[in-house]
Amino acid sequence: MKSFLLGSSALALFAALAGGALADDTVTAWRLFVSDHARPVVTAIDAADGKVLDSFAINSPASLYRSDSGEAVFAVQGAAGAVAAIATGIAFDDHGDHADIDVDPPAHTGFVAEGQSPSHFVEHSGHFAAFFDGEGIARVFSESDALAGAGALREVAAAAPHHGVVIPFGDYDLVSVPNPDDPSKAPVAIRILDRDGNPVGDDIACAGLHGEATSGNLVAIGGCADGILIARSEGGVPAVEPLAFAEGLGEGRVSTLIGGRGLQYFLGNFDADTVAIIDPDENDAFRLVDLPTRRVHFVVDPVRARFAYIFTEDGQLHQLDVLSGEIVKSVAVTGPYSMDGSFADPRPRLAVAGDSIVVTDPLAGQLHLVDAASFEVTGDIAVEGAPFNIVAVGGTGVVHGDHDHDDHDHEHKDHDHEGHDHD
Repeated sequence: MKSFLLGSSALALFAALAGGALADDTVTAWRLFVSDHARPVVTAIDAADGKVLDSFAINSPASLYRSDSGEAVFAVQGAAGAVAAIATGIAFDDHGDHADIDVDPPAHTGFVAEGQSPSHFVEHSGHFAAFFDGEGIARVFSESDALAGAGALREVAAAAPHHGVVIPFGDYDLVSVPNPDDPSKAPVAIRILDRDGNPVGDDIACAGLHGEATSGNLVAIGGCADGILIARSEGGVPAVEPLAFAEGLGEGRVSTLIGGRGLQYFLGNFDADTVAIIDPDENDAFRLVDLPTRRVHFVVDPVRARFAYIFTEDGQLHQLDVLSGEIVKSVAVTGPYSMDGSFADPRPRLAVAGDSIVVTDPLAGQLHLVDAASFEVTGDIAVEGAPFNIVAVGGTGVVHGDHDHDDHDHEHKDHDHEGHDHD
Protein backbone atom coordinates (compact mmCIF):
# COMPACT_ATOMS: atom_id res chain seq x y z
CA MET A 1 0.00 0.00 0.00
CA LYS A 2 1.31 3.43 -0.92
CA SER A 3 1.91 5.80 1.96
CA PHE A 4 0.09 9.11 2.45
CA LEU A 5 1.61 12.46 3.36
CA LEU A 6 -0.39 15.20 5.06
CA GLY A 7 -0.95 17.71 2.24
CA SER A 8 -0.69 21.48 2.48
CA SER A 9 -4.48 21.89 2.47
CA ALA A 10 -4.81 19.52 5.43
CA LEU A 11 -2.08 21.39 7.31
CA ALA A 12 -3.81 24.68 6.63
CA LEU A 13 -7.07 23.21 7.86
CA PHE A 14 -5.44 22.00 11.08
CA ALA A 15 -3.84 25.41 11.71
CA ALA A 16 -7.06 27.27 11.00
CA LEU A 17 -9.19 25.09 13.25
CA ALA A 18 -6.69 24.91 16.09
CA GLY A 19 -7.86 28.30 17.31
CA GLY A 20 -4.68 30.22 16.62
CA ALA A 21 -5.32 31.52 13.11
CA LEU A 22 -5.02 35.32 12.86
CA ALA A 23 -5.77 35.68 9.15
CA ASP A 24 -8.26 34.17 6.76
CA ASP A 25 -7.23 30.73 5.51
CA THR A 26 -8.49 28.94 2.42
CA VAL A 27 -8.73 25.28 3.29
CA THR A 28 -9.88 22.12 1.58
CA ALA A 29 -11.50 19.19 3.37
CA TRP A 30 -12.88 15.97 1.89
CA ARG A 31 -14.41 13.00 3.67
CA LEU A 32 -15.41 9.57 2.43
CA PHE A 33 -18.31 7.61 3.91
CA VAL A 34 -18.16 3.90 3.15
CA SER A 35 -20.61 1.12 3.97
CA ASP A 36 -19.65 -2.53 4.24
CA HIS A 37 -21.12 -5.18 1.99
CA ALA A 38 -21.87 -7.60 4.84
CA ARG A 39 -21.49 -5.74 8.14
CA PRO A 40 -23.86 -3.08 9.57
CA VAL A 41 -21.34 -0.25 9.74
CA VAL A 42 -20.56 3.06 8.01
CA THR A 43 -16.95 4.27 8.17
CA ALA A 44 -15.97 7.94 7.86
CA ILE A 45 -12.49 8.49 6.38
CA ASP A 46 -10.39 11.61 5.86
CA ALA A 47 -9.66 11.59 2.14
CA ALA A 48 -6.45 13.61 2.61
CA ASP A 49 -4.57 11.13 4.79
CA GLY A 50 -6.71 7.99 4.71
CA LYS A 51 -7.31 7.98 8.45
CA VAL A 52 -10.54 6.64 9.91
CA LEU A 53 -12.43 9.47 11.61
CA ASP A 54 -15.21 7.35 13.08
CA SER A 55 -17.31 4.24 12.53
CA PHE A 56 -21.08 4.25 12.91
CA ALA A 57 -23.03 1.16 13.86
CA ILE A 58 -26.29 0.74 11.99
CA ASN A 59 -28.80 -2.11 11.89
CA SER A 60 -28.02 -3.77 8.55
CA PRO A 61 -25.77 -3.24 5.52
CA ALA A 62 -26.79 -0.05 3.75
CA SER A 63 -26.83 1.90 0.53
CA LEU A 64 -25.49 5.44 1.03
CA TYR A 65 -26.76 8.75 -0.32
CA ARG A 66 -25.34 12.20 0.34
CA SER A 67 -27.41 15.34 0.45
CA ASP A 68 -26.80 17.95 -2.21
CA SER A 69 -25.35 20.27 0.43
CA GLY A 70 -23.00 17.53 1.64
CA GLU A 71 -24.00 18.10 5.26
CA ALA A 72 -25.79 14.76 5.62
CA VAL A 73 -25.29 11.17 4.56
CA PHE A 74 -28.22 8.76 4.70
CA ALA A 75 -27.86 5.02 5.28
CA VAL A 76 -30.77 3.23 3.63
CA GLN A 77 -31.03 -0.15 5.35
CA GLY A 78 -33.44 -2.33 3.41
CA ALA A 79 -33.15 -5.41 5.62
CA ALA A 80 -33.55 -3.41 8.84
CA GLY A 81 -36.37 -1.20 7.57
CA ALA A 82 -34.64 2.07 8.45
CA VAL A 83 -33.12 5.21 6.97
CA ALA A 84 -30.59 6.79 9.34
CA ALA A 85 -28.91 10.21 9.07
CA ILE A 86 -25.23 10.92 9.71
CA ALA A 87 -23.94 14.49 9.95
CA THR A 88 -20.81 14.66 7.80
CA GLY A 89 -19.30 17.48 9.86
CA ILE A 90 -18.55 19.59 6.77
CA ALA A 91 -20.76 22.58 6.04
CA PHE A 92 -20.49 25.64 3.82
CA ASP A 93 -22.02 29.09 4.20
CA ASP A 94 -22.19 30.77 0.79
CA HIS A 95 -21.48 34.52 0.72
CA GLY A 96 -21.46 34.91 -3.05
CA ASP A 97 -17.79 35.84 -3.54
CA HIS A 98 -16.67 33.07 -1.19
CA ALA A 99 -17.96 30.33 1.06
CA ASP A 100 -17.05 29.80 4.70
CA ILE A 101 -16.23 26.23 5.64
CA ASP A 102 -17.13 24.71 8.99
CA VAL A 103 -15.51 21.40 9.94
CA ASP A 104 -16.66 19.29 12.89
CA PRO A 105 -16.44 15.60 13.74
CA PRO A 106 -18.95 13.42 11.86
CA ALA A 107 -21.76 12.16 14.06
CA HIS A 108 -24.97 10.18 14.20
CA THR A 109 -27.82 12.70 14.34
CA GLY A 110 -30.31 10.28 15.89
CA PHE A 111 -32.77 10.75 13.03
CA VAL A 112 -34.30 7.53 11.72
CA ALA A 113 -37.23 7.01 9.34
CA GLU A 114 -38.64 3.51 9.76
CA GLY A 115 -40.83 1.28 7.62
CA GLN A 116 -40.93 -1.90 5.58
CA SER A 117 -38.21 -2.37 2.95
CA PRO A 118 -36.92 1.13 2.14
CA SER A 119 -35.47 1.34 -1.37
CA HIS A 120 -35.54 4.40 -3.64
CA PHE A 121 -34.25 7.49 -1.86
CA VAL A 122 -34.68 10.85 -3.59
CA GLU A 123 -33.83 14.47 -2.86
CA HIS A 124 -35.68 17.19 -4.78
CA SER A 125 -37.27 20.56 -4.12
CA GLY A 126 -35.46 20.77 -0.80
CA HIS A 127 -36.88 17.57 0.63
CA PHE A 128 -35.99 13.87 0.84
CA ALA A 129 -38.39 11.03 0.13
CA ALA A 130 -37.66 7.49 1.30
CA PHE A 131 -39.99 5.00 -0.39
CA PHE A 132 -40.86 1.90 1.63
CA ASP A 133 -41.68 -0.87 -0.84
CA GLY A 134 -43.40 -3.08 1.73
CA GLU A 135 -45.96 -0.39 2.49
CA GLY A 136 -46.20 1.58 -0.74
CA ILE A 137 -45.59 4.73 1.28
CA ALA A 138 -42.90 7.40 1.08
CA ARG A 139 -41.86 9.35 4.15
CA VAL A 140 -40.76 12.88 3.28
CA PHE A 141 -38.58 15.11 5.48
CA SER A 142 -36.18 18.04 5.35
CA GLU A 143 -32.42 18.08 5.76
CA SER A 144 -32.65 20.46 8.71
CA ASP A 145 -34.88 17.99 10.58
CA ALA A 146 -32.54 15.10 9.75
CA LEU A 147 -29.54 17.05 11.05
CA ALA A 148 -31.44 18.15 14.15
CA GLY A 149 -32.22 14.51 14.93
CA ALA A 150 -36.01 14.69 14.72
CA GLY A 151 -38.84 16.27 12.81
CA ALA A 152 -42.17 15.73 11.16
CA LEU A 153 -42.49 13.03 8.52
CA ARG A 154 -44.97 13.70 5.73
CA GLU A 155 -46.38 10.50 4.26
CA VAL A 156 -47.27 10.06 0.59
CA ALA A 157 -49.11 6.87 -0.32
CA ALA A 158 -49.03 5.05 -3.64
CA ALA A 159 -51.90 2.82 -4.75
CA ALA A 160 -50.30 -0.36 -3.34
CA PRO A 161 -47.03 -1.74 -1.99
CA HIS A 162 -44.52 -2.12 -4.83
CA HIS A 163 -40.93 -1.28 -5.80
CA GLY A 164 -41.73 2.36 -6.38
CA VAL A 165 -40.75 5.96 -5.88
CA VAL A 166 -42.07 9.32 -4.77
CA ILE A 167 -40.41 12.52 -6.00
CA PRO A 168 -41.30 15.70 -4.07
CA PHE A 169 -41.92 18.47 -6.59
CA GLY A 170 -42.73 21.77 -4.88
CA ASP A 171 -46.34 21.60 -3.70
CA TYR A 172 -46.85 18.33 -5.56
CA ASP A 173 -45.52 14.77 -5.58
CA LEU A 174 -44.70 12.48 -8.49
CA VAL A 175 -45.80 9.01 -7.45
CA SER A 176 -45.21 5.68 -9.20
CA VAL A 177 -48.31 3.69 -10.18
CA PRO A 178 -48.02 -0.05 -9.45
CA ASN A 179 -48.86 -2.68 -12.04
CA PRO A 180 -52.60 -3.26 -11.46
CA ASP A 181 -52.36 -6.93 -12.41
CA ASP A 182 -49.28 -7.73 -10.34
CA PRO A 183 -47.79 -5.10 -7.98
CA SER A 184 -44.67 -7.25 -7.63
CA LYS A 185 -43.79 -6.28 -11.20
CA ALA A 186 -42.36 -2.90 -12.23
CA PRO A 187 -44.61 0.19 -12.04
CA VAL A 188 -46.52 1.25 -15.14
CA ALA A 189 -46.93 5.04 -14.83
CA ILE A 190 -46.34 8.25 -12.90
CA ARG A 191 -49.19 10.02 -11.14
CA ILE A 192 -49.07 13.67 -10.06
CA LEU A 193 -50.66 14.29 -6.64
CA ASP A 194 -51.36 17.55 -4.85
CA ARG A 195 -50.73 17.89 -1.13
CA ASP A 196 -54.20 16.57 -0.36
CA GLY A 197 -53.46 13.40 -2.32
CA ASN A 198 -55.70 14.30 -5.25
CA PRO A 199 -54.55 13.37 -8.79
CA VAL A 200 -53.62 16.26 -11.08
CA GLY A 201 -54.29 15.35 -14.70
CA ASP A 202 -53.99 11.89 -16.18
CA ASP A 203 -51.36 9.29 -15.33
CA ILE A 204 -48.29 9.36 -17.58
CA ALA A 205 -47.55 5.88 -18.90
CA CYS A 206 -44.11 4.36 -18.32
CA ALA A 207 -44.14 0.57 -18.41
CA GLY A 208 -41.16 -0.64 -16.36
CA LEU A 209 -40.59 2.61 -14.45
CA HIS A 210 -37.32 2.63 -12.49
CA GLY A 211 -34.67 5.23 -11.69
CA GLU A 212 -34.74 9.01 -11.42
CA ALA A 213 -32.36 11.96 -11.36
CA THR A 214 -32.29 15.76 -11.36
CA SER A 215 -30.14 18.02 -13.54
CA GLY A 216 -30.72 21.75 -13.28
CA ASN A 217 -34.49 22.32 -13.36
CA LEU A 218 -35.29 18.99 -15.01
CA VAL A 219 -36.21 15.64 -13.50
CA ALA A 220 -35.72 12.45 -15.51
CA ILE A 221 -37.61 9.23 -14.72
CA GLY A 222 -36.31 6.06 -16.31
CA GLY A 223 -37.26 2.49 -17.08
CA CYS A 224 -39.94 3.06 -19.71
CA ALA A 225 -39.92 0.44 -22.44
CA ASP A 226 -39.73 3.10 -25.16
CA GLY A 227 -37.71 5.89 -23.50
CA ILE A 228 -37.80 7.99 -20.34
CA LEU A 229 -39.99 10.72 -18.84
CA ILE A 230 -38.93 14.36 -18.35
CA ALA A 231 -40.62 16.51 -15.68
CA ARG A 232 -40.51 20.31 -15.79
CA SER A 233 -42.20 22.99 -13.74
CA GLU A 234 -44.85 25.04 -15.52
CA GLY A 235 -45.99 27.82 -13.22
CA GLY A 236 -45.12 25.70 -10.22
CA VAL A 237 -47.09 22.69 -11.49
CA PRO A 238 -45.11 19.67 -12.75
CA ALA A 239 -45.50 18.81 -16.41
CA VAL A 240 -44.34 15.30 -17.32
CA GLU A 241 -43.73 14.30 -20.93
CA PRO A 242 -42.22 11.21 -22.58
CA LEU A 243 -38.83 11.39 -24.28
CA ALA A 244 -38.91 8.50 -26.73
CA PHE A 245 -35.99 6.51 -28.08
CA ALA A 246 -35.21 7.38 -31.68
CA GLU A 247 -35.93 4.77 -34.32
CA GLY A 248 -32.90 2.58 -34.94
CA LEU A 249 -31.37 3.13 -31.49
CA GLY A 250 -31.50 -0.59 -30.81
CA GLU A 251 -32.73 -2.72 -27.93
CA GLY A 252 -32.10 -1.17 -24.54
CA ARG A 253 -33.57 0.40 -21.44
CA VAL A 254 -32.49 3.33 -19.30
CA SER A 255 -33.26 2.28 -15.71
CA THR A 256 -30.43 3.96 -13.79
CA LEU A 257 -29.93 7.73 -14.15
CA ILE A 258 -27.52 10.37 -12.87
CA GLY A 259 -27.96 14.08 -13.48
CA GLY A 260 -25.13 16.24 -14.80
CA ARG A 261 -23.76 19.12 -12.74
CA GLY A 262 -22.72 22.34 -14.45
CA LEU A 263 -24.02 20.91 -17.73
CA GLN A 264 -27.67 19.90 -18.03
CA TYR A 265 -27.77 16.31 -19.18
CA PHE A 266 -28.40 12.83 -17.84
CA LEU A 267 -26.18 9.77 -17.93
CA GLY A 268 -27.90 6.40 -17.93
CA ASN A 269 -27.40 2.76 -18.60
CA PHE A 270 -28.74 1.32 -21.87
CA ASP A 271 -27.57 -2.27 -22.13
CA ALA A 272 -24.85 -4.32 -20.43
CA ASP A 273 -21.92 -2.67 -22.22
CA THR A 274 -23.42 0.65 -23.33
CA VAL A 275 -24.30 3.91 -21.59
CA ALA A 276 -26.52 6.71 -22.85
CA ILE A 277 -25.80 10.45 -22.72
CA ILE A 278 -29.22 12.12 -22.69
CA ASP A 279 -29.87 15.77 -23.60
CA PRO A 280 -33.65 16.39 -23.58
CA ASP A 281 -33.26 19.63 -25.54
CA GLU A 282 -31.54 18.01 -28.54
CA ASN A 283 -33.32 16.45 -31.49
CA ASP A 284 -31.16 13.36 -31.09
CA ALA A 285 -31.61 13.21 -27.34
CA PHE A 286 -29.90 9.84 -26.82
CA ARG A 287 -26.23 9.29 -27.69
CA LEU A 288 -24.91 5.81 -27.01
CA VAL A 289 -21.35 5.09 -25.88
CA ASP A 290 -19.98 1.57 -26.31
CA LEU A 291 -17.78 0.21 -23.51
CA PRO A 292 -14.99 -2.36 -23.84
CA THR A 293 -16.83 -4.76 -21.54
CA ARG A 294 -19.82 -4.79 -19.21
CA ARG A 295 -20.51 -1.79 -16.98
CA VAL A 296 -20.35 -2.09 -13.18
CA HIS A 297 -20.91 1.49 -11.94
CA PHE A 298 -20.74 5.09 -13.11
CA VAL A 299 -20.78 8.64 -11.70
CA VAL A 300 -20.61 12.19 -13.04
CA ASP A 301 -17.94 14.69 -12.02
CA PRO A 302 -19.54 17.57 -10.07
CA VAL A 303 -16.50 19.85 -10.58
CA ARG A 304 -15.16 19.01 -14.05
CA ALA A 305 -18.61 19.17 -15.62
CA ARG A 306 -17.73 17.64 -19.00
CA PHE A 307 -16.51 14.36 -17.53
CA ALA A 308 -18.11 11.24 -16.12
CA TYR A 309 -16.46 8.02 -14.94
CA ILE A 310 -17.40 4.42 -15.67
CA PHE A 311 -16.01 1.28 -14.05
CA THR A 312 -16.17 -1.91 -16.12
CA GLU A 313 -15.91 -5.55 -15.12
CA ASP A 314 -12.33 -5.87 -16.43
CA GLY A 315 -11.19 -3.69 -13.51
CA GLN A 316 -10.73 -0.53 -15.58
CA LEU A 317 -11.91 2.99 -14.84
CA HIS A 318 -12.82 5.10 -17.88
CA GLN A 319 -13.12 8.86 -18.28
CA LEU A 320 -16.04 9.81 -20.53
CA ASP A 321 -16.14 13.21 -22.23
CA VAL A 322 -19.89 13.83 -22.34
CA LEU A 323 -19.49 16.62 -24.92
CA SER A 324 -17.71 14.48 -27.51
CA GLY A 325 -19.34 11.24 -26.36
CA GLU A 326 -15.99 9.45 -26.31
CA ILE A 327 -13.93 7.53 -23.76
CA VAL A 328 -10.77 9.66 -23.55
CA LYS A 329 -8.76 7.94 -20.79
CA SER A 330 -8.69 4.53 -19.12
CA VAL A 331 -6.69 3.01 -16.29
CA ALA A 332 -6.57 -0.44 -14.69
CA VAL A 333 -7.52 -0.10 -11.02
CA THR A 334 -8.61 -3.50 -9.64
CA GLY A 335 -8.73 -7.12 -10.62
CA PRO A 336 -11.72 -8.27 -12.69
CA TYR A 337 -15.22 -8.17 -11.19
CA SER A 338 -17.52 -10.25 -13.38
CA MET A 339 -21.13 -9.15 -13.76
CA ASP A 340 -22.15 -12.83 -13.84
CA GLY A 341 -23.70 -14.10 -10.65
CA SER A 342 -26.06 -12.32 -8.30
CA PHE A 343 -26.77 -8.61 -8.68
CA ALA A 344 -26.11 -8.36 -4.93
CA ASP A 345 -22.52 -9.64 -5.14
CA PRO A 346 -19.88 -7.17 -3.89
CA ARG A 347 -18.55 -5.04 -6.76
CA PRO A 348 -16.75 -1.68 -6.90
CA ARG A 349 -18.52 1.66 -6.52
CA LEU A 350 -17.26 5.15 -7.40
CA ALA A 351 -17.20 8.61 -5.84
CA VAL A 352 -15.49 11.88 -6.74
CA ALA A 353 -13.61 13.63 -3.92
CA GLY A 354 -12.09 16.85 -5.23
CA ASP A 355 -9.25 15.92 -7.57
CA SER A 356 -9.56 12.18 -6.92
CA ILE A 357 -11.90 9.51 -8.20
CA VAL A 358 -12.25 6.90 -5.44
CA VAL A 359 -12.94 3.27 -6.33
CA THR A 360 -14.03 0.77 -3.69
CA ASP A 361 -12.48 -2.69 -3.98
CA PRO A 362 -14.57 -4.89 -1.65
CA LEU A 363 -12.72 -8.14 -2.34
CA ALA A 364 -9.35 -6.53 -1.54
CA GLY A 365 -10.55 -4.39 1.41
CA GLN A 366 -9.24 -1.20 -0.18
CA LEU A 367 -10.15 2.14 -1.67
CA HIS A 368 -8.13 3.17 -4.72
CA LEU A 369 -7.52 6.84 -5.55
CA VAL A 370 -7.19 7.94 -9.18
CA ASP A 371 -5.97 11.44 -9.99
CA ALA A 372 -8.56 13.22 -12.15
CA ALA A 373 -5.89 15.07 -14.17
CA SER A 374 -3.24 12.42 -14.82
CA PHE A 375 -5.72 9.54 -14.58
CA GLU A 376 -3.22 7.43 -12.70
CA VAL A 377 -3.68 5.49 -9.48
CA THR A 378 -2.03 7.65 -6.81
CA GLY A 379 -2.76 5.80 -3.58
CA ASP A 380 -4.74 3.19 -1.68
CA ILE A 381 -6.59 3.23 1.62
CA ALA A 382 -7.04 -0.01 3.54
CA VAL A 383 -10.55 -0.45 4.98
CA GLU A 384 -11.55 -3.29 7.29
CA GLY A 385 -14.10 -5.69 5.84
CA ALA A 386 -15.56 -5.33 2.34
CA PRO A 387 -15.89 -1.61 1.51
CA PHE A 388 -18.80 -1.27 -0.88
CA ASN A 389 -21.06 1.77 -1.26
CA ILE A 390 -19.31 5.13 -1.01
CA VAL A 391 -20.08 8.84 -1.08
CA ALA A 392 -17.72 11.81 -0.86
CA VAL A 393 -18.41 15.21 0.70
CA GLY A 394 -16.23 18.31 0.98
CA GLY A 395 -14.70 21.17 -0.90
CA THR A 396 -12.78 24.39 -0.36
CA GLY A 397 -13.81 27.30 1.83
CA VAL A 398 -12.57 30.10 4.03
CA VAL A 399 -11.90 29.97 7.76
CA HIS A 400 -11.69 33.50 9.13
CA GLY A 401 -8.93 34.46 11.55
CA ASP A 402 -11.32 36.02 14.06
CA HIS A 403 -13.74 33.11 13.77
CA ASP A 404 -14.51 30.91 16.79
CA HIS A 405 -15.04 27.54 15.16
CA ASP A 406 -16.96 26.04 18.07
CA ASP A 407 -19.44 28.91 18.16
CA HIS A 408 -20.11 28.99 14.41
CA ASP A 409 -23.85 29.26 13.83
CA HIS A 410 -24.38 27.65 10.43
CA GLU A 411 -27.82 27.79 8.89
CA HIS A 412 -28.68 24.47 7.25
CA LYS A 413 -30.25 24.96 3.84
CA ASP A 414 -32.28 22.62 1.64
CA HIS A 415 -30.98 21.80 -1.82
CA ASP A 416 -31.89 19.85 -4.93
CA HIS A 417 -30.73 16.29 -5.29
CA GLU A 418 -27.96 15.63 -7.82
CA GLY A 419 -29.27 12.25 -8.82
CA HIS A 420 -30.13 8.79 -7.70
CA ASP A 421 -28.29 5.58 -8.39
CA HIS A 422 -30.26 2.68 -6.92
CA ASP A 423 -28.14 -0.29 -5.87
